[in-house]
Amino acid sequence: MQRYLTVLFVAVASVPAWAASQRNVIVIVADDLGKQLGCYGDKLAKTPNVDRLAAQGVRFNRAYCTTASCSASRSVLMSGLHNHATGHYGHAHGSGHFSTYESVRSLPVMLGDAGYRTCLIGKYHLAPEYTYKFETQRQEGTQGARNTVRMAQNAKAWIAENDQKPFFLYFCPTDPHRAGADSFANHPNQSDFYAGIQPTVYRPEEMNVPAWLPDKPEVRQELAEYYQSIARLDVGIGTLLDGLKETGHWEDTLVMFLSDNGPPFPGAKTTHYEPGTNLPLIVRDPRLKTQGGTNEALVTWVDVVPTVLDYCGVKPQGLGPVRMSENIGRTPVAGEGKKPNAAKESGELKPYKLHGRSFLSVLDQERPAGWDEAFSSHTFHEVTMYYPMRTVRSGKFKLIFNIANPLPYPFASDLFASPTWQAVLKRNDEYEQYGQRSVKAYLHRPRFELFDLEADPHETKNLAEDPAHQTTFETLQAKLKKWQEATNDPWDTKWTYE
Repeated sequence: MQRYLTVLFVAVASVPAWAASQRNVIVIVADDLGKQLGCYGDKLAKTPNVDRLAAQGVRFNRAYCTTASCSASRSVLMSGLHNHATGHYGHAHGSGHFSTYESVRSLPVMLGDAGYRTCLIGKYHLAPEYTYKFETQRQEGTQGARNTVRMAQNAKAWIAENDQKPFFLYFCPTDPHRAGADSFANHPNQSDFYAGIQPTVYRPEEMNVPAWLPDKPEVRQELAEYYQSIARLDVGIGTLLDGLKETGHWEDTLVMFLSDNGPPFPGAKTTHYEPGTNLPLIVRDPRLKTQGGTNEALVTWVDVVPTVLDYCGVKPQGLGPVRMSENIGRTPVAGEGKKPNAAKESGELKPYKLHGRSFLSVLDQERPAGWDEAFSSHTFHEVTMYYPMRTVRSGKFKLIFNIANPLPYPFASDLFASPTWQAVLKRNDEYEQYGQRSVKAYLHRPRFELFDLEADPHETKNLAEDPAHQTTFETLQAKLKKWQEATNDPWDTKWTYE
């Protein structure tokens, strides 16, 4: 069977006619953040600045990453394509060495071709560099992207440099990602190490342990450190928003705030369960009159690129499909994206369709029609963590296809070494409850998991073999398989071979 990559060579027209009034974009991507935010109802979280953005924008309640893994998720955010179609199956750094096909054209490259200034501040975690090429980076003094205040100051200075051109800023703090197995980078002298940020300290005994985690002392301690890291993140967001107003761009800039994947605890990050994938998404379109609204559209991170392009008035074009098998282990021919602008140097350009779609037109609708189904794809986190999952959400149901289900569920290195999981190992009881399921059930999963998210929000009752739900089960299986085929997923062969 021959496979094709849906979107490859992109060129865009010159700056659109509206450039005189600029349509700028800032995409803020937190690292390993779930819905631990005041605006999402968390009573302990001290996040006044993210809450301020939500009060002046639109808060999505059903927004999902497509894969709960940092690097792979970011490839989706910046390409508009599921990572199984681009080869970016897992981490780009270290021994993983996963990388997006050279022929894929990313959001910063598309906007750069359209006359935008583009800048990255913070975490990158993408490859190759020429596929995800930014005009500049401003990383000075950011303490590994932990000092969000300095990041915001760098952003303000960059925005003010060449003000006649529209800009795209990709702003990616490292918080609240773990700094190590047992640390969230909360230095004792934090006010010195992170200049401009006064630490917010939490006590373990005051923490509200979510239902997907066990209520244990080590968990409470880690949650206290996690929430402190979130509070530090929030301070810089406020500085960034203030800087946007001070440079005169509050009313001509689309601002998105989201996360790459859920919290860095077993049971969330790397899974396709709700804590790992149902994430914050706050969008402020300055043209909207309604502020502080909510949106129940089911959106995923493949929708981010189409939405940004829609706002900017940029229509991507391409040279047509290329066989995926020819992209592996060879030098691209002319026009295939070896150079960021090669696509517009040869061939007849044609419109193409990304895997996602723009939600800009329904941004101010609380319950828009036609936004009740979405798909997700995960294959690796680190290279040692092979556990492909494909998931469809349709209405109130979710079907997870655990393609390698005979294997025990693997652990990201930081999650395995965390005090939370090490304590589980020391107790050595596979029937111990880890949140809402046993340790054994967490580690050993069936081939298919079907959940009714309304009746069973914690995803503990698998309906895949329930005779009363066989029609739903078979319908979702068919949708999932059709979607895998349509998006050139190499793992769709598992329906036949296994």
